[in-house]
This record gives sequence, C-alpha cells and structure tokens, in this order.
Amino acid sequence: MRDIKNTVAKNIAELRQANNMTQLDLAEKLNYSDKTISKWERAESTPDVSVLIEIAELFGVTLDYMVAEEHPIEEICEEKEKRERFNRRAVAYVSECGAWIIAVIAFIVTTLCLGEMSFQFLYFVYTLPVVLIVKLVFNSLWFNRRHNYFIISLLMWSVLGTIHITFLYFGVNVSLVYLAGVAGQIVIVLSSFITKPKSK
Repeated sequence: MRDIKNTVAKNIAELRQANNMTQLDLAEKLNYSDKTISKWERAESTPDVSVLIEIAELFGVTLDYMVAEEHPIEEICEEKEKRERFNRRAVAYVSECGAWIIAVIAFIVTTLCLGEMSFQFLYFVYTLPVVLIVKLVFNSLWFNRRHNYFIISLLMWSVLGTIHITFLYFGVNVSLVYLAGVAGQIVIVLSSFITKPKSK
C-alpha cells in the first residue's frame, strides 16, 4: 500500500511552489501556522479531508489530484495558466465596467442636481472611447495583440462619433470629420499587414 501521507506532502509542496507561494503565504490563506504547513510537507502530519479539499480548491485541482502519486508538470502549469487567464480577464472586465458605472453615477447625480436632463447623455458618449482605451491597454499587456487593430479601429470611430455628437449638441454639423476616419481606417488596415521580422 502506498504511503498517502508522503504523497499528500509532496503534492502540497509542489502546488505551493508552482504557484510561487511560501509556506507562510499558504498558511495565511488557510488560517494555519507556517509550522503546520511545514509539518504537512515533511509528512509529519496530514491535513484533514476538509482542509485537503480547501487546498485543492485554492490551487484549482481536484481532491484526487491531492492524493495521486504522480502528475505531469505540464498539468500543474496548465492549471496555473488557466487561473491567470481568468484573473486577467476578470480585472479587464471589472475595469471596463467601472468606467460605465462612473458614467451612470455622474448621470444620476447631475440630473438630480440640475433637476432636468440636457447634456447628461454625453457622459455615455464619452465613456465609450475611455472603455476602448482601457480594453486596448489590457489587451496589449495580457491578450492577443493582433486584436489591437480591431480595438484601435473601434476607438478611432468612437472618438470621431463623440466629436460629431458633441458638435451636434451645440448645433454644428461636422459630419465631414468621418472622412478622416476613412483615411485612418486605411492606415490601420495596412498596418495590420506589417509583420515583425523573426529573429534568427
């Protein structure tokens, strides 16, 4: 019969190290002392099943994973990458939603203070380019940069639309501004075909 205690100890240590956590980091997340974590990893003691489940959920693995003797290192890395991708998308979406929430709050406060609605709709018009800028930043940092061309196109047209709508509010029609968008779109499309030379 295989030694479950040693297997669990090895798996806890591997998962902790794969996630760049110290024993103290893990201890704080589980509300235990780092000495207890050390004992688990040295197989001097074994956590209860409920704690093992908590550890498995923390690292995004199954309970079976915790008691299995061998795991490909790729499996650990893949789980870590999935969590990182999820966290990054969550941060990006929350940031984008934050801009819309600020616009809604500004709309409500201004409308209540003035007692009427006039220019407040412009808050939402101005928020769209801001959201696209946020999306562009996060996409450049964490996601597929080839999508930047699409985001930049949307950003350009939204800025032109914002200019047009703002001038219309003041009674000035500047619809010719969209001609600049046509020229800009041509530049963006041509730029998308430029590829970075591969290093030898």
